[in-house]
Amino acid sequence: MFGATDSAFRQLLVKIGKPDLMFTEFINVQSIYSPEVKSLVNLLSYSASEQPLICQIWGLDPELFELAADLVYRLGFKGVDINFGCPEKAVIKKGAGAATIDNPELAEKIIKSTIKGAQGRIPVSVKTRLGNKTIVTEPWFKFLLFQNLAAISVHCRTAKELSVGPTHWEEIAKIVKLKDKLKSKTLIIGNGDIFSRQTAYKRIQQTKIDGVMIGRGVFKNPWIFNSQTADQPKAKREKIQILQNHIDLYKKTWGKNKPIHPLKRFLKVYLKGFRGAVAMRTELMIKDTL
Repeated sequence: MFGATDSAFRQLLVKIGKPDLMFTEFINVQSIYSPEVKSLVNLLSYSASEQPLICQIWGLDPELFELAADLVYRLGFKGVDINFGCPEKAVIKKGAGAATIDNPELAEKIIKSTIKGAQGRIPVSVKTRLGNKTIVTEPWFKFLLFQNLAAISVHCRTAKELSVGPTHWEEIAKIVKLKDKLKSKTLIIGNGDIFSRQTAYKRIQQTKIDGVMIGRGVFKNPWIFNSQTADQPKAKREKIQILQNHIDLYKKTWGKNKPIHPLKRFLKVYLKGFRGAVAMRTELMIKDTL
């Protein structure tokens, strides 16, 4: 979700259908303490309307996780989330993201350091997958369930599978049973191919998880979090209005001079169903401004 779920988009969701919790784009703890802070300021920016907002961090240095957790609290975020699930090759190559699943010793140091930095003032959670290259449900989640985390969000694929192919929701059901067996209080949040509210409720019923996290599903239907209008067909006028709202929020949040390339990925959503939509998107994609 990096490069998409910025403050402007989160503000849009507040207007059209706000989820119970929202997360920032993931932020490298190393960058927090590097001389270059321009992009970091944007990543850590938010409006009061977006609360409760969780700050998502990633990296390799446990000491920096401790410092980052304290900073996250002082900046007013309502929680800190450790990313052990990113499947991007550049992140995996560093040994971070989902690669951490293969390095529980480092994972434990990072978790303990983050909890130490949070000092009980804000909850600490983990976002992860069923494994890096292969499914390792029992050993990995047994380890995580002993870490006194507030919640674990699980994408039900391995990193190698990215976001394609079948999901393994049966593995999430196993995690819930393991949680119950260990009498853990950690919340289990399921994620993976949830493109409608009906699917979300179905997964909760099937697996007994504590909740669901929707990622890519919001790109197909930005109204998905609205319990009243999520599944109602949207008139073209309404889509155009939402597109304009998004553009206005983007410019208001980041200024008129910031490149609008990140905003272009939403054009397919807003222009779907329009006659000549492909040609319209193609024309807009080559523009520097909207």
